[in-house]
Amino acid sequence: MLPGAVSGQEILSRLPVLLLWRAGTMTLLSPIAIMTQASTLQSRLADIVGEKHVLVEQDRIAGLLIDVRRSYEGQAICIVEPGSTEEVAAIMRLCSELDQPVTPIGGNTGLVGGACVRGRPGPDGQETPGLGLSLRRMNRIREISALEGTITVEAGCVLQTIQEAAKAEGLFFPLSLSAEGSCQIGGNIATNAGGTAALRYGVTRQLVMGLEVVLPSGEVLNGLTPLRKDNTGYDIRQLFIGAEGTLGVITAAVMRVVPAPRSTATAMVAMTSVEDALELLRRMHDTFGERVSSAEITEADYMRLVLERCVGTRLPFAELPVWSLLLEVADSRAGQDLREPLEAVLAQAFEDGLVSDAVIAQNEAQAECFWHLRHGVSEAIRGLPNMSHDSSVPLLKQSEYARLTRERITARFPEARTLFVGHMGDGNMHLVVLFDPGTFADRAAFLAVSAELDLIIDDVVIELGGSITAEHGIGLSYRKRLVRSADPAELRLMRGIKAAFDPAGIMNPGKLFLPE
Repeated sequence: MLPGAVSGQEILSRLPVLLLWRAGTMTLLSPIAIMTQASTLQSRLADIVGEKHVLVEQDRIAGLLIDVRRSYEGQAICIVEPGSTEEVAAIMRLCSELDQPVTPIGGNTGLVGGACVRGRPGPDGQETPGLGLSLRRMNRIREISALEGTITVEAGCVLQTIQEAAKAEGLFFPLSLSAEGSCQIGGNIATNAGGTAALRYGVTRQLVMGLEVVLPSGEVLNGLTPLRKDNTGYDIRQLFIGAEGTLGVITAAVMRVVPAPRSTATAMVAMTSVEDALELLRRMHDTFGERVSSAEITEADYMRLVLERCVGTRLPFAELPVWSLLLEVADSRAGQDLREPLEAVLAQAFEDGLVSDAVIAQNEAQAECFWHLRHGVSEAIRGLPNMSHDSSVPLLKQSEYARLTRERITARFPEARTLFVGHMGDGNMHLVVLFDPGTFADRAAFLAVSAELDLIIDDVVIELGGSITAEHGIGLSYRKRLVRSADPAELRLMRGIKAAFDPAGIMNPGKLFLPE
Protein backbone atom coordinates (compact mmCIF):
# COMPACT_ATOMS: atom_id res chain seq x y z
CA MET A 1 0.00 0.00 0.00
CA LEU A 2 1.25 3.48 -0.92
CA PRO A 3 2.31 5.62 2.02
CA GLY A 4 -0.61 7.93 2.41
CA ALA A 5 -3.18 5.21 1.71
CA VAL A 6 -4.07 4.41 5.29
CA SER A 7 -5.53 1.13 6.42
CA GLY A 8 -7.50 0.65 9.59
CA GLN A 9 -4.52 -1.07 11.21
CA GLU A 10 -2.23 1.83 10.36
CA ILE A 11 -4.71 4.27 11.81
CA LEU A 12 -4.91 2.10 14.91
CA SER A 13 -1.15 2.06 15.38
CA ARG A 14 -0.49 5.69 14.58
CA LEU A 15 -3.35 7.50 16.27
CA PRO A 16 -3.99 6.51 19.87
CA VAL A 17 -6.79 9.06 20.16
CA LEU A 18 -8.70 11.12 17.60
CA LEU A 19 -10.19 14.54 18.27
CA LEU A 20 -13.24 15.26 16.14
CA TRP A 21 -15.22 18.48 15.98
CA ARG A 22 -18.98 18.35 15.67
CA ALA A 23 -20.64 21.73 15.24
CA GLY A 24 -18.46 23.33 17.87
CA THR A 25 -18.36 20.40 20.31
CA MET A 26 -15.42 18.13 20.92
CA THR A 27 -15.63 14.35 20.80
CA LEU A 28 -12.81 11.99 21.71
CA LEU A 29 -12.75 8.75 19.78
CA SER A 30 -10.79 5.69 20.78
CA PRO A 31 -8.50 3.86 18.32
CA ILE A 32 -11.13 1.16 17.93
CA ALA A 33 -13.69 3.82 17.09
CA ILE A 34 -11.32 5.30 14.51
CA MET A 35 -10.84 1.98 12.78
CA THR A 36 -14.55 1.28 12.94
CA GLN A 37 -15.35 4.65 11.38
CA ALA A 38 -12.88 4.05 8.54
CA SER A 39 -14.42 0.67 7.82
CA THR A 40 -17.93 2.07 8.08
CA LEU A 41 -17.04 4.92 5.74
CA GLN A 42 -15.64 2.66 3.04
CA SER A 43 -18.62 0.31 3.26
CA ARG A 44 -21.17 3.08 3.06
CA LEU A 45 -19.31 4.77 0.21
CA ALA A 46 -19.45 1.49 -1.69
CA ASP A 47 -23.22 1.47 -1.20
CA ILE A 48 -23.37 4.86 -2.91
CA VAL A 49 -20.94 4.51 -5.84
CA GLY A 50 -20.22 0.79 -6.08
CA GLU A 51 -17.26 -1.04 -4.59
CA LYS A 52 -15.03 -0.60 -7.64
CA HIS A 53 -15.23 3.17 -7.28
CA VAL A 54 -13.92 3.19 -3.72
CA LEU A 55 -10.17 3.08 -4.32
CA VAL A 56 -7.71 1.77 -1.74
CA GLU A 57 -5.13 -0.12 -3.81
CA GLN A 58 -1.71 1.44 -4.38
CA ASP A 59 -1.81 1.29 -8.16
CA ARG A 60 -5.20 3.00 -8.26
CA ILE A 61 -4.62 5.88 -5.89
CA ALA A 62 -0.93 6.73 -6.28
CA GLY A 63 -1.44 9.44 -8.88
CA LEU A 64 -4.21 11.06 -6.86
CA LEU A 65 -2.23 11.50 -3.65
CA ILE A 66 1.02 13.01 -4.91
CA ASP A 67 0.95 16.51 -6.42
CA VAL A 68 2.44 17.30 -9.81
CA ARG A 69 5.58 18.82 -8.29
CA ARG A 70 5.92 15.91 -5.85
CA SER A 71 6.07 18.47 -3.05
CA TYR A 72 3.08 17.11 -1.12
CA GLU A 73 1.80 13.62 -0.45
CA GLY A 74 -1.74 13.25 0.72
CA GLN A 75 -3.03 10.98 3.44
CA ALA A 76 -6.34 9.32 2.62
CA ILE A 77 -8.59 6.68 4.07
CA CYS A 78 -9.54 6.03 0.45
CA ILE A 79 -10.45 7.77 -2.80
CA VAL A 80 -14.08 7.79 -3.91
CA GLU A 81 -15.17 8.36 -7.51
CA PRO A 82 -18.79 9.49 -7.86
CA GLY A 83 -20.44 9.31 -11.25
CA SER A 84 -23.21 11.87 -10.76
CA THR A 85 -24.22 14.93 -8.81
CA GLU A 86 -26.65 12.77 -6.83
CA GLU A 87 -23.80 10.52 -5.73
CA VAL A 88 -21.68 13.53 -4.73
CA ALA A 89 -24.60 14.79 -2.65
CA ALA A 90 -24.98 11.40 -0.94
CA ILE A 91 -21.24 11.31 -0.22
CA MET A 92 -21.32 14.77 1.33
CA ARG A 93 -24.33 13.88 3.48
CA LEU A 94 -22.36 10.88 4.72
CA CYS A 95 -19.24 12.95 5.38
CA SER A 96 -21.32 15.51 7.25
CA GLU A 97 -22.85 12.75 9.36
CA LEU A 98 -19.47 11.20 10.19
CA ASP A 99 -17.52 14.47 10.49
CA GLN A 100 -15.28 13.12 7.76
CA PRO A 101 -12.82 15.60 6.16
CA VAL A 102 -13.01 15.51 2.36
CA THR A 103 -10.87 17.00 -0.40
CA PRO A 104 -12.16 17.41 -4.00
CA ILE A 105 -9.61 16.24 -6.58
CA GLY A 106 -9.51 17.30 -10.22
CA GLY A 107 -6.66 16.71 -12.63
CA ASN A 108 -4.12 17.12 -9.81
CA THR A 109 -2.12 19.66 -11.82
CA GLY A 110 -2.11 22.41 -9.20
CA LEU A 111 1.18 23.91 -8.09
CA VAL A 112 0.46 24.86 -4.47
CA GLY A 113 -0.95 21.68 -2.91
CA GLY A 114 -4.59 22.77 -3.10
CA ALA A 115 -5.84 19.25 -3.95
CA CYS A 116 -3.55 17.42 -1.52
CA VAL A 117 -5.77 15.18 0.62
CA ARG A 118 -5.51 16.22 4.24
CA GLY A 119 -7.40 15.54 7.39
CA ARG A 120 -7.64 17.45 10.63
CA PRO A 121 -5.04 17.26 13.38
CA GLY A 122 -5.58 15.13 16.44
CA PRO A 123 -4.44 16.04 19.94
CA ASP A 124 -0.99 14.55 19.37
CA GLY A 125 -0.40 16.58 16.20
CA GLN A 126 -0.99 13.64 13.88
CA GLU A 127 -3.40 14.25 11.04
CA THR A 128 -6.54 12.18 10.84
CA PRO A 129 -6.69 10.82 7.27
CA GLY A 130 -9.10 12.59 4.96
CA LEU A 131 -11.25 11.31 2.12
CA GLY A 132 -10.27 12.09 -1.47
CA LEU A 133 -13.21 12.83 -3.78
CA SER A 134 -12.16 12.46 -7.41
CA LEU A 135 -14.45 14.02 -10.02
CA ARG A 136 -12.84 12.31 -13.02
CA ARG A 137 -15.86 10.07 -13.76
CA MET A 138 -18.07 13.14 -14.05
CA ASN A 139 -16.72 14.12 -17.44
CA ARG A 140 -19.76 14.64 -19.63
CA ILE A 141 -20.48 17.62 -21.80
CA ARG A 142 -24.16 18.16 -21.16
CA GLU A 143 -25.03 20.83 -23.70
CA ILE A 144 -23.59 23.29 -26.22
CA SER A 145 -25.58 26.30 -27.40
CA ALA A 146 -24.18 28.51 -30.13
CA LEU A 147 -27.08 30.93 -29.71
CA GLU A 148 -26.54 31.34 -25.96
CA GLY A 149 -22.78 31.17 -26.40
CA THR A 150 -22.50 28.52 -23.67
CA ILE A 151 -21.19 25.04 -23.02
CA THR A 152 -22.47 23.10 -20.00
CA VAL A 153 -19.90 20.67 -18.64
CA GLU A 154 -19.32 18.43 -15.64
CA ALA A 155 -16.46 19.20 -13.30
CA GLY A 156 -14.31 16.26 -14.36
CA CYS A 157 -14.12 17.32 -18.02
CA VAL A 158 -10.54 17.78 -19.15
CA LEU A 159 -9.96 21.32 -20.39
CA GLN A 160 -8.68 20.19 -23.79
CA THR A 161 -11.80 18.06 -24.28
CA ILE A 162 -13.96 21.14 -23.74
CA GLN A 163 -11.86 23.12 -26.20
CA GLU A 164 -12.25 20.39 -28.82
CA ALA A 165 -16.00 20.04 -28.27
CA ALA A 166 -16.45 23.77 -28.76
CA LYS A 167 -14.25 23.72 -31.88
CA ALA A 168 -16.37 20.95 -33.40
CA GLU A 169 -19.37 23.31 -33.21
CA GLY A 170 -17.50 26.24 -34.75
CA LEU A 171 -17.00 27.80 -31.32
CA PHE A 172 -14.02 28.68 -29.15
CA PHE A 173 -13.52 28.09 -25.45
CA PRO A 174 -10.83 30.64 -24.57
CA LEU A 175 -9.34 29.21 -21.38
CA SER A 176 -5.87 27.90 -22.31
CA LEU A 177 -2.91 26.87 -20.16
CA SER A 178 0.02 24.51 -20.36
CA ALA A 179 -1.72 21.73 -18.37
CA GLU A 180 -4.84 21.77 -20.57
CA GLY A 181 -4.34 18.14 -21.63
CA SER A 182 -4.88 16.87 -18.08
CA CYS A 183 -6.36 19.60 -15.86
CA GLN A 184 -10.11 19.46 -15.21
CA ILE A 185 -12.57 22.31 -15.45
CA GLY A 186 -13.73 21.90 -11.84
CA GLY A 187 -10.19 22.54 -10.66
CA ASN A 188 -9.82 25.44 -13.10
CA ILE A 189 -12.90 27.04 -11.58
CA ALA A 190 -11.90 26.25 -8.00
CA THR A 191 -8.54 27.97 -8.56
CA ASN A 192 -9.79 30.72 -10.89
CA ALA A 193 -7.22 29.71 -13.51
CA GLY A 194 -5.80 32.40 -15.79
CA GLY A 195 -3.87 31.33 -18.87
CA THR A 196 -2.62 32.87 -22.07
CA ALA A 197 -5.90 34.30 -23.34
CA ALA A 198 -6.85 36.26 -20.22
CA LEU A 199 -5.82 39.51 -21.91
CA ARG A 200 -8.84 39.33 -24.23
CA TYR A 201 -11.31 37.01 -22.51
CA GLY A 202 -10.51 37.35 -18.82
CA VAL A 203 -9.67 34.67 -16.26
CA THR A 204 -11.93 31.72 -15.45
CA ARG A 205 -14.18 33.90 -13.28
CA GLN A 206 -15.20 35.87 -16.38
CA LEU A 207 -16.03 32.67 -18.24
CA VAL A 208 -18.36 31.10 -15.65
CA MET A 209 -22.03 31.83 -16.20
CA GLY A 210 -23.56 29.25 -13.88
CA LEU A 211 -22.51 26.63 -11.34
CA GLU A 212 -23.86 23.45 -9.82
CA VAL A 213 -22.33 22.93 -6.38
CA VAL A 214 -22.85 20.36 -3.65
CA LEU A 215 -22.58 21.98 -0.24
CA PRO A 216 -20.87 20.30 2.75
CA SER A 217 -24.33 19.39 4.05
CA GLY A 218 -25.13 17.49 0.86
CA GLU A 219 -27.54 20.13 -0.42
CA VAL A 220 -27.29 20.82 -4.13
CA LEU A 221 -27.03 24.43 -5.24
CA ASN A 222 -28.44 24.32 -8.76
CA GLY A 223 -27.27 27.44 -10.54
CA LEU A 224 -26.81 26.04 -14.05
CA THR A 225 -28.29 28.96 -15.90
CA PRO A 226 -27.07 30.82 -18.98
CA LEU A 227 -28.63 34.09 -17.86
CA ARG A 228 -26.53 37.14 -18.60
CA LYS A 229 -28.70 39.29 -16.35
CA ASP A 230 -29.72 38.17 -12.88
CA ASN A 231 -30.06 40.79 -10.17
CA THR A 232 -31.56 38.66 -7.41
CA GLY A 233 -29.31 39.52 -4.51
CA TYR A 234 -25.86 38.16 -3.76
CA ASP A 235 -24.06 36.33 -6.57
CA ILE A 236 -23.30 33.20 -4.55
CA ARG A 237 -21.57 31.39 -7.42
CA GLN A 238 -18.69 33.87 -7.30
CA LEU A 239 -17.75 32.68 -3.82
CA PHE A 240 -16.98 29.18 -5.09
CA ILE A 241 -14.72 30.44 -7.90
CA GLY A 242 -11.21 30.58 -6.48
CA ALA A 243 -12.26 29.02 -3.15
CA GLU A 244 -10.12 25.92 -3.82
CA GLY A 245 -12.82 23.47 -2.75
CA THR A 246 -13.09 24.88 0.77
CA LEU A 247 -16.78 25.83 0.51
CA GLY A 248 -18.30 22.99 -1.50
CA VAL A 249 -17.85 20.58 -4.41
CA ILE A 250 -18.26 22.04 -7.88
CA THR A 251 -19.99 19.37 -9.98
CA ALA A 252 -20.95 21.19 -13.20
CA ALA A 253 -20.72 24.59 -14.82
CA VAL A 254 -22.15 26.69 -17.63
CA MET A 255 -19.16 28.26 -19.36
CA ARG A 256 -19.00 31.03 -21.95
CA VAL A 257 -17.89 30.23 -25.50
CA VAL A 258 -17.38 32.60 -28.40
CA PRO A 259 -17.26 32.24 -32.20
CA ALA A 260 -14.09 30.45 -33.23
CA PRO A 261 -11.24 32.57 -34.63
CA ARG A 262 -11.18 32.18 -38.40
CA SER A 263 -8.37 34.63 -39.10
CA THR A 264 -5.21 34.85 -36.98
CA ALA A 265 -1.75 36.35 -37.06
CA THR A 266 1.11 35.50 -34.70
CA ALA A 267 4.44 37.27 -34.29
CA MET A 268 7.57 36.94 -32.18
CA VAL A 269 9.20 40.30 -31.47
CA ALA A 270 12.68 41.09 -30.10
CA MET A 271 12.92 44.01 -27.66
CA THR A 272 15.30 45.53 -25.14
CA SER A 273 12.91 46.51 -22.33
CA VAL A 274 9.53 45.81 -20.77
CA GLU A 275 8.65 49.49 -21.20
CA ASP A 276 9.08 49.16 -24.97
CA ALA A 277 6.95 46.03 -24.95
CA LEU A 278 4.15 47.87 -23.12
CA GLU A 279 4.26 50.71 -25.63
CA LEU A 280 4.04 48.19 -28.47
CA LEU A 281 1.05 46.56 -26.77
CA ARG A 282 -0.64 49.97 -26.54
CA ARG A 283 -0.12 50.46 -30.28
CA MET A 284 -1.47 46.96 -30.95
CA HIS A 285 -4.66 47.85 -29.08
CA ASP A 286 -4.93 51.09 -31.04
CA THR A 287 -4.84 49.11 -34.29
CA PHE A 288 -6.67 45.90 -33.43
CA GLY A 289 -8.78 46.72 -30.39
CA GLU A 290 -10.06 43.65 -28.57
CA ARG A 291 -8.73 41.37 -31.32
CA VAL A 292 -5.37 41.29 -29.47
CA SER A 293 -5.71 37.91 -27.78
CA SER A 294 -2.24 37.27 -26.33
CA ALA A 295 0.85 39.21 -25.30
CA GLU A 296 3.39 36.86 -23.70
CA ILE A 297 6.79 38.19 -22.66
CA THR A 298 9.95 36.20 -21.96
CA GLU A 299 13.38 37.28 -20.76
CA ALA A 300 16.71 36.17 -22.24
CA ASP A 301 17.79 33.77 -19.49
CA TYR A 302 14.46 31.99 -19.66
CA MET A 303 14.63 31.71 -23.44
CA ARG A 304 18.24 30.48 -23.29
CA LEU A 305 17.30 27.67 -20.90
CA VAL A 306 14.39 26.58 -23.08
CA LEU A 307 16.61 26.50 -26.15
CA GLU A 308 19.22 24.45 -24.27
CA ARG A 309 16.89 21.87 -22.74
CA CYS A 310 13.75 21.57 -24.86
CA VAL A 311 13.90 19.36 -27.93
CA GLY A 312 12.68 20.92 -31.15
CA THR A 313 12.98 24.57 -30.11
CA ARG A 314 14.67 27.10 -32.35
CA LEU A 315 15.25 30.83 -31.89
CA PRO A 316 13.53 32.78 -34.69
CA PHE A 317 16.06 35.62 -34.40
CA ALA A 318 19.73 35.86 -35.36
CA GLU A 319 20.63 36.86 -31.79
CA LEU A 320 19.04 36.20 -28.42
CA PRO A 321 17.16 39.38 -27.44
CA VAL A 322 16.91 40.81 -23.94
CA TRP A 323 13.13 40.37 -24.06
CA SER A 324 10.90 38.49 -26.49
CA LEU A 325 7.23 39.33 -26.96
CA LEU A 326 4.80 36.79 -28.43
CA LEU A 327 1.80 38.57 -29.96
CA GLU A 328 -1.36 37.03 -31.35
CA VAL A 329 -4.37 38.70 -32.93
CA ALA A 330 -7.53 36.88 -33.96
CA ASP A 331 -10.84 37.62 -35.69
CA SER A 332 -13.95 35.43 -35.82
CA ARG A 333 -14.59 36.50 -39.43
CA ALA A 334 -12.98 34.54 -42.23
CA GLY A 335 -10.77 36.20 -44.80
CA GLN A 336 -9.56 39.03 -42.58
CA ASP A 337 -6.07 40.17 -43.46
CA LEU A 338 -4.44 40.59 -40.05
CA ARG A 339 -0.86 40.14 -41.22
CA GLU A 340 -0.69 43.37 -43.21
CA PRO A 341 -1.74 45.70 -40.36
CA LEU A 342 0.46 43.68 -37.98
CA GLU A 343 3.42 44.21 -40.30
CA ALA A 344 2.63 47.92 -40.39
CA VAL A 345 2.55 48.22 -36.60
CA LEU A 346 5.82 46.33 -36.25
CA ALA A 347 7.50 48.29 -39.05
CA GLN A 348 6.63 51.58 -37.37
CA ALA A 349 7.83 50.22 -34.02
CA PHE A 350 11.12 49.25 -35.66
CA GLU A 351 11.54 52.75 -37.05
CA ASP A 352 10.83 54.23 -33.61
CA GLY A 353 13.41 52.00 -31.92
CA LEU A 354 10.92 49.91 -29.93
CA VAL A 355 11.69 46.69 -31.81
CA SER A 356 15.07 45.25 -32.83
CA ASP A 357 13.67 42.29 -34.82
CA ALA A 358 10.35 40.62 -35.55
CA VAL A 359 9.11 37.46 -37.25
CA ILE A 360 5.50 36.88 -38.32
CA ALA A 361 4.41 33.25 -38.55
CA GLN A 362 3.68 32.24 -42.14
CA ASN A 363 1.51 29.29 -41.16
CA GLU A 364 0.03 27.47 -38.17
CA ALA A 365 3.12 25.27 -37.75
CA GLN A 366 5.37 28.30 -37.32
CA ALA A 367 2.94 29.81 -34.84
CA GLU A 368 3.04 26.56 -32.85
CA CYS A 369 6.85 26.78 -32.76
CA PHE A 370 6.56 30.24 -31.20
CA TRP A 371 4.15 28.92 -28.60
CA HIS A 372 6.42 25.97 -27.88
CA LEU A 373 9.15 28.41 -26.89
CA ARG A 374 6.71 30.14 -24.56
CA HIS A 375 5.44 26.98 -22.87
CA GLY A 376 8.78 25.22 -22.63
CA VAL A 377 9.68 26.36 -19.12
CA SER A 378 8.14 23.35 -17.34
CA GLU A 379 10.22 20.98 -19.44
CA ALA A 380 13.31 23.20 -19.21
CA ILE A 381 13.46 23.29 -15.41
CA ARG A 382 12.52 19.64 -14.87
CA GLY A 383 15.06 17.96 -12.62
CA LEU A 384 16.70 21.24 -11.58
CA PRO A 385 16.32 22.79 -8.09
CA ASN A 386 13.92 25.68 -8.56
CA MET A 387 11.31 27.83 -6.88
CA SER A 388 8.57 29.33 -9.00
CA HIS A 389 6.53 32.39 -8.14
CA ASP A 390 3.27 33.62 -9.57
CA SER A 391 2.87 37.33 -8.92
CA SER A 392 0.92 40.11 -10.55
CA VAL A 393 1.62 43.83 -10.44
CA PRO A 394 0.09 46.85 -12.22
CA LEU A 395 1.04 46.85 -15.90
CA LEU A 396 3.38 49.82 -15.66
CA LYS A 397 5.22 48.25 -12.69
CA GLN A 398 6.28 45.04 -14.47
CA SER A 399 9.72 46.32 -15.41
CA GLU A 400 10.32 47.52 -11.86
CA TYR A 401 9.18 44.14 -10.53
CA ALA A 402 11.69 42.28 -12.71
CA ARG A 403 14.50 44.69 -11.82
CA LEU A 404 13.92 44.75 -8.07
CA THR A 405 13.40 41.02 -7.63
CA ARG A 406 16.51 40.20 -9.65
CA GLU A 407 18.63 42.72 -7.74
CA ARG A 408 17.52 41.57 -4.31
CA ILE A 409 17.65 37.85 -5.08
CA THR A 410 21.09 38.11 -6.67
CA ALA A 411 22.39 40.15 -3.73
CA ARG A 412 21.35 37.40 -1.33
CA PHE A 413 21.94 34.37 -3.57
CA PRO A 414 24.59 35.26 -6.20
CA GLU A 415 24.50 31.73 -7.62
CA ALA A 416 20.78 31.85 -8.41
CA ARG A 417 19.37 32.34 -11.92
CA THR A 418 16.22 34.44 -12.21
CA LEU A 419 14.00 33.55 -15.15
CA PHE A 420 11.04 35.73 -16.12
CA VAL A 421 8.09 34.86 -18.31
CA GLY A 422 4.71 36.49 -18.14
CA HIS A 423 1.28 37.34 -19.42
CA MET A 424 2.30 40.94 -19.99
CA GLY A 425 -1.14 42.20 -20.92
CA ASP A 426 -2.61 41.36 -17.51
CA GLY A 427 0.43 42.09 -15.36
CA ASN A 428 1.06 38.47 -14.37
CA MET A 429 4.81 37.85 -14.27
CA HIS A 430 6.07 34.35 -13.48
CA LEU A 431 9.48 34.21 -11.82
CA VAL A 432 11.50 30.99 -11.63
CA VAL A 433 14.55 31.04 -9.35
CA LEU A 434 16.91 28.33 -10.52
CA PHE A 435 19.86 26.71 -8.74
CA ASP A 436 22.50 24.24 -9.91
CA PRO A 437 22.06 20.53 -9.13
CA GLY A 438 23.57 19.63 -5.78
CA THR A 439 23.06 23.09 -4.30
CA PHE A 440 20.92 21.81 -1.44
CA ALA A 441 22.01 19.07 0.93
CA ASP A 442 18.45 18.04 1.73
CA ARG A 443 14.80 19.04 1.52
CA ALA A 444 15.05 21.15 4.67
CA ALA A 445 17.81 23.30 3.16
CA PHE A 446 15.75 23.77 0.01
CA LEU A 447 12.68 24.84 1.99
CA ALA A 448 14.71 27.29 4.08
CA VAL A 449 15.95 29.08 0.95
CA SER A 450 12.47 28.95 -0.58
CA ALA A 451 10.98 30.65 2.49
CA GLU A 452 13.61 33.38 2.32
CA LEU A 453 12.90 33.93 -1.36
CA ASP A 454 9.19 34.23 -0.58
CA LEU A 455 9.92 37.14 1.75
CA ILE A 456 12.16 38.88 -0.77
CA ILE A 457 9.68 38.58 -3.62
CA ASP A 458 6.61 39.38 -1.53
CA ASP A 459 8.26 42.57 -0.27
CA VAL A 460 8.64 43.73 -3.87
CA VAL A 461 5.08 42.76 -4.77
CA ILE A 462 3.63 44.56 -1.75
CA GLU A 463 5.73 47.67 -2.47
CA LEU A 464 4.37 47.77 -6.02
CA GLY A 465 0.74 47.21 -5.05
CA GLY A 466 0.50 43.72 -6.54
CA SER A 467 -0.73 40.26 -5.59
CA ILE A 468 1.45 37.41 -4.31
CA THR A 469 -0.42 34.96 -6.53
CA ALA A 470 -2.20 35.67 -9.80
CA GLU A 471 -3.15 32.22 -11.06
CA HIS A 472 -1.92 29.41 -8.84
CA GLY A 473 -3.94 30.07 -5.69
CA ILE A 474 -2.99 29.64 -2.02
CA GLY A 475 -3.36 25.91 -1.24
CA LEU A 476 -0.83 24.73 1.31
CA SER A 477 2.17 26.60 -0.10
CA TYR A 478 1.12 30.22 0.27
CA ARG A 479 -0.79 30.30 3.57
CA LYS A 480 1.91 32.20 5.48
CA ARG A 481 2.37 34.56 2.55
CA LEU A 482 -1.38 35.25 2.49
CA VAL A 483 -1.38 36.26 6.16
CA ARG A 484 1.59 38.53 5.58
CA SER A 485 0.22 40.27 2.49
CA ALA A 486 -3.56 40.39 2.93
CA ASP A 487 -5.64 42.99 4.71
CA PRO A 488 -6.59 41.59 8.16
CA ALA A 489 -10.20 42.63 7.58
CA GLU A 490 -10.25 40.68 4.32
CA LEU A 491 -8.90 37.58 6.03
CA ARG A 492 -11.50 37.92 8.78
CA LEU A 493 -14.28 38.06 6.20
CA MET A 494 -12.85 35.05 4.35
CA ARG A 495 -12.81 33.01 7.56
CA GLY A 496 -16.38 34.12 8.23
CA ILE A 497 -17.50 32.92 4.78
CA LYS A 498 -15.76 29.59 5.39
CA ALA A 499 -17.54 29.19 8.73
CA ALA A 500 -20.92 30.04 7.20
CA PHE A 501 -20.65 27.48 4.41
CA ASP A 502 -18.72 24.80 6.28
CA PRO A 503 -19.27 25.14 10.04
CA ALA A 504 -17.88 21.68 10.77
CA GLY A 505 -14.71 22.37 8.76
CA ILE A 506 -14.84 19.21 6.66
CA MET A 507 -14.23 20.78 3.23
CA ASN A 508 -10.61 20.61 2.06
CA PRO A 509 -9.16 21.27 5.52
CA GLY A 510 -5.82 23.01 5.91
CA LYS A 511 -6.05 24.99 2.68
CA LEU A 512 -6.00 28.79 2.37
CA PHE A 513 -5.83 29.46 6.11
CA LEU A 514 -3.21 28.74 8.72
CA PRO A 515 -4.57 27.06 11.87
CA GLU A 516 -5.85 29.61 14.38
